Amino acid sequence: MSQVVGALKQAIDGAMGQVWIKGELTDLKVHSAGHWYFSLRDADAQIRCVIWKSNAQRLRTRPTDGTEVFILARPDFWAERGDVRLSAVQLLPTAALGDKELELQRTREALARDGLFDPSRKRPLPRFPRRVALVTSLEGAALHDFVTVARGRWPAHLLVVGSKVQGDQAARELVRALGLVNRLRADVCVVGRGGGSRDDLAVFNVEAVCRAIAAVTVPVVAAVGHQTDVTLADLVADHRAATPSAAMELILPERAEVLARMNGLGARMAGGLSRRTRVIEERLFRAEDRLEGAVSARIRDDQERLSLLGAQLEALSPLRVLARGYAVATGPAGKVLRRRGQFKPGAGFTLRVVDGEVPARVEES
Repeated sequence: MSQVVGALKQAIDGAMGQVWIKGELTDLKVHSAGHWYFSLRDADAQIRCVIWKSNAQRLRTRPTDGTEVFILARPDFWAERGDVRLSAVQLLPTAALGDKELELQRTREALARDGLFDPSRKRPLPRFPRRVALVTSLEGAALHDFVTVARGRWPAHLLVVGSKVQGDQAARELVRALGLVNRLRADVCVVGRGGGSRDDLAVFNVEAVCRAIAAVTVPVVAAVGHQTDVTLADLVADHRAATPSAAMELILPERAEVLARMNGLGARMAGGLSRRTRVIEERLFRAEDRLEGAVSARIRDDQERLSLLGAQLEALSPLRVLARGYAVATGPAGKVLRRRGQFKPGAGFTLRVVDGEVPARVEES
């Protein structure tokens, strides 16, 4: 290996001297030691570059990703990693943007013009989803993260729709996969991958992919897997997650937390019902006492009235008159005989006295 790598290094290092190269700068990272690492690209090619600290300190401005630049550099073969890179000593930003950055801006403007970034169109996530559609690569690490986190959180059905997430065919496959989600009757959709460089995430800035995300009929979570770079797909989706694992944590509730919350609610409900029952019981006891007192008072009042009415009736009773020595004569039909003309000679009648009846007969008129 050492001989092969040595031959490659000799061939590459001696291929050309320092030359001015124009390209679009991307993935700029400044190391803690002061070195600049970035990539330079055009429409057809890309190569990694480095500016060591001693040269970086002489640069007046730090360019942003997507800026078109000229660098003075020479090819260098990094034997330890088997990589080819450009070692730059000067960097001059131009006033223009790179082709890919211009295309990104055109796509962003088109999507914004159609309202796809509007916060009002963002849909809330279901609280307890039963069917989750996953649009990702079948070979990527993101799928493993999706499944692992989901199994530990909530018993949802995972509907995996495979698609490339990088390369020439990725955009077409993602559009197809997102269209298929609308036929799966899922509750929520997650689309993403397990991170990568800015160029690795380029498919999530493609206009057709962003519009396919907007056309999904259920809430969509973009889990592109990169915390620093925000893609257009992140802006179009209803929600964004920094990683695939974070996406599942955002979508699926924690089973233990739900159970603990349910137990807490049950305990509070039981306590509330117990307190409510005691209050109602006390009110019933007080109502019973008041009702018993009211009934007793009413009975006493009625008894007094009955006694008064009884005394009045007794005072008017004919028996009281008979008790004073009077008698009442009644005919055969029980009719009271009040006048002398009603007594016919020889006719019988009954004489009612205080202690009974006495048969009698008229002797003479």
